[in-house]
Amino acid sequence: MLYRSNGKLLLTGEYAVLDGALSLAIPTKFGQSLKVETIEDPKIIWESLDEKGLVWFESSISINEITTLQLRLVQAKQSVPNNDVSNRLIQILSTVKALNPNFLNKKNGYKVTTKLDFPRTWGLGTSSTLINNIAQWAKVDAYKLLELTFGGSGYDIACAKHNMPISYQLLSKDDFAKRNIKEVDFRPSFKEHIFFVYLNRKQNSRDGIKHYHANKENSKSAITEIDSITNQITSCNSLAIFEDLITKHENIIGKLTKQKPIKDLFFNDFEGGIKSLGAWGGDFILVTSKANPASYFKNKGYNTIIPYKDMVL
Repeated sequence: MLYRSNGKLLLTGEYAVLDGALSLAIPTKFGQSLKVETIEDPKIIWESLDEKGLVWFESSISINEITTLQLRLVQAKQSVPNNDVSNRLIQILSTVKALNPNFLNKKNGYKVTTKLDFPRTWGLGTSSTLINNIAQWAKVDAYKLLELTFGGSGYDIACAKHNMPISYQLLSKDDFAKRNIKEVDFRPSFKEHIFFVYLNRKQNSRDGIKHYHANKENSKSAITEIDSITNQITSCNSLAIFEDLITKHENIIGKLTKQKPIKDLFFNDFEGGIKSLGAWGGDFILVTSKANPASYFKNKGYNTIIPYKDMVL
């Protein structure tokens, strides 16, 4: 069996999506596949390939080890340390078995091969695409699996499942199962002026979320503003208005998290708009420019500049 999930970018509502802000998210052409083949031995032979087809992780795990941990997790109602990829994988598979006791319930085992379309450092959803693929394989709820393993708002799972832009909103802080997801007709007429630039370092979204929670103040009014900006951006047909909206959005999140917008920090001489995506300070930024901005960013050491049409599904 072969499964595939889309990568993700959160255009509006970073951090605030956790508090119910209406957010605009887009699935990317880059994603991850998961291939499952049956083998005789009762174990899982796992191989993870990067975008070049090179092995970046491999492991052999007995199904008994997964089952034993699953029972311990249920009894202790706690998770295992996730200090390395192997532990994290065992935790995910054990959690899946807790959600679906029939999973890995046969005498045979499996060879599992994952393949990324993008470098792992890009932050386009290495974890979320994996979670959604495993959930499809095991026939469990991907949102629940995410909640029990990596955590987060779940917008990335929604992107993994949808093939067009979506609006995403959590309806309850206490119950992440209550969410509103709608496919939206976000096709900006000025998309040839939108680019995505990689900042040369991966940002851990969990660290960014902790930073947000530690610093947010008066978020209620800010979320109302973000809701409005998201609606306006979704239907925007003017590059100038779009740039004004993303600048307002940057200022709002900057005040909530007590951080300076990325343009003010590193690109204050750039003639165009710049907006952080996801956790501030890493991964990709959104850039608007009337002319191709590649030379500007390459001169500053940023060599990955992807046009909108090459990034967005």
